[in-house]
Amino acid sequence: MSPNDNRIDARDWSLLAVLSVLWGGSFFFNGAALRELPPLTLVFLRVALGAAILLPLLRMRGIAFPRGLTGWTPFVTIGLLNNVIPFSLIVIGQTFIPSGLASILNATTPLFTVMVMAAAGEEALQMRPVAGVALGLLGVIILRGWGIETRPGQGLGILLGLGGAFSYGFAALAARRLLKNVPPLGAAAFQLIASTLMMAIVAGATEQPWRLPMPGIATWLAVLGLAGLSTALGYIIFFRVLQRSGGTNVMLGTLLVPVTSILLGWLVLGEAISVQEVIGAIVIGSALLVIDGRILHLLRRTL
Repeated sequence: MSPNDNRIDARDWSLLAVLSVLWGGSFFFNGAALRELPPLTLVFLRVALGAAILLPLLRMRGIAFPRGLTGWTPFVTIGLLNNVIPFSLIVIGQTFIPSGLASILNATTPLFTVMVMAAAGEEALQMRPVAGVALGLLGVIILRGWGIETRPGQGLGILLGLGGAFSYGFAALAARRLLKNVPPLGAAAFQLIASTLMMAIVAGATEQPWRLPMPGIATWLAVLGLAGLSTALGYIIFFRVLQRSGGTNVMLGTLLVPVTSILLGWLVLGEAISVQEVIGAIVIGSALLVIDGRILHLLRRTL
């Protein structure tokens, strides 16, 4: 499937659903780990352990490491835009705002991605996907509510969350241009390796992690979930969908994050689902159908 036709097949829709669960978990894992770890140290552990998890898989698949500075440059670029900048901004933002609001801000990622892709001439700016993304963002707001509270640093936290979403838009563009022929596993692993080196410098200079007290078991479990599920596995799926369906489409997983988190709460924890949440989910589902376009095309043919 061409990544420029703004349509997603059934397999990629299912992968996006899985990705939304993995990404949604990152806000929970961040919130749990931030109780004992400073934000930049948490980001370092996330990318470092994520890379460590993927290294044996590289060997099993026989994927060779990039050679020289030229070979590593694309992965440094992707690592900076897709990990170092957004992870740091989002996790610092979560020290000022609740996880629910952070997930809403993250849901603006497809909107930023549409604008970045169009400005760069990578994907045409069409009214249907733009309208669909805007409708989906409205659905997220209905489903979750704004979550605005009067607390110190609220405005800064919102700006940091939006900055992270903006960086993801540039990351999608860079990945489309720089990683066209890289297998998803290699793209995921090599960008995390590059990110680990950058975050080691940043966290080491600002927070000196070696001076921190050892976190408890609950924090380590949250970090492992963040690294293994939300990062290592999440990025394998991310790069696979990116190659097949394009940068704007792969970011639609962020719109699904609030829906899947509520469904998991209902299925696993027995939490009640409100009418507001049902309406929000319906709006998001309608937005995804608008973005996909096939039902609208079918309706035009039958009318």
